[in-house]
Amino acid sequence: MATPPILDNKNTSSPSVFLPSALLRESRRQKNLPVSQVPPVCLLDPDGDLVGKLRQTGQAKRFASWPCYHTELDTFMLAGREIGIVGRVVGAPSAVLVAEELFASGCRLLISLTSAGQIVPCGPTPYFIIIDRALRDEGTSYHYAPPSEFAEACPLLVSKAFDATSRIEPRVVVGSTWTTDAPFRETAEAIRAAKLKGILAVEMEAAALYAFAQAAGAKLLCLAHVTNTMGQGGADFDKGEADGTTDAIKMLDRVVAALSHTIDTPAV
Repeated sequence: MATPPILDNKNTSSPSVFLPSALLRESRRQKNLPVSQVPPVCLLDPDGDLVGKLRQTGQAKRFASWPCYHTELDTFMLAGREIGIVGRVVGAPSAVLVAEELFASGCRLLISLTSAGQIVPCGPTPYFIIIDRALRDEGTSYHYAPPSEFAEACPLLVSKAFDATSRIEPRVVVGSTWTTDAPFRETAEAIRAAKLKGILAVEMEAAALYAFAQAAGAKLLCLAHVTNTMGQGGADFDKGEADGTTDAIKMLDRVVAALSHTIDTPAV
């Protein structure tokens, strides 16, 4: 049987011909933008709820010199420092594209907070997961790391984040997720298989982001906001107060405060 294209001609140790720096350079030229560094700590907000709330309340300020063709970067204050945030980066390819561009533009710590569907319950939703590993059921990670079942987080970032959030409400747990490219192909068989592996939730970005982080030596932590049971439980997809942004900001404030001092140490 022929090797599937996703695994064929993949030498993950070979450098890429097309680089994020080239794309950003040409975008700056076309848009007449200055070269500027993004904040050292940035957030990915796939759902866009955080960005929307921060803009609505006047807390977010547009980062006008962000040269990405596909997204907007805002800044706001969190844990006593200026943070960059990019919304609507849904799915592995989009998240890693933006992550590449952020690290090429001065980011030194990236945190992603995505919504997720419950697989193995940790109590009633909503709650948060600090993702320690993610099942690689997507395509992007295979361009960054040789085939394996899971992509792993940096243990130091996971432990520090959990130490900072273990006593807050809504609760925060540590565990694994299943990263999929096809949310509307979450079949009963696939869900059963994930449960047998002890996987807590399903989301769309973490495996690829962790594979990228390991390949690039980048500091990156993925968090999941478990908000639903994939539409199986009546009233579902309820994130909580202000679309979950109140709880998310409280949790992220502690995570950023705990991890900011790791910026100048080598990635693990």
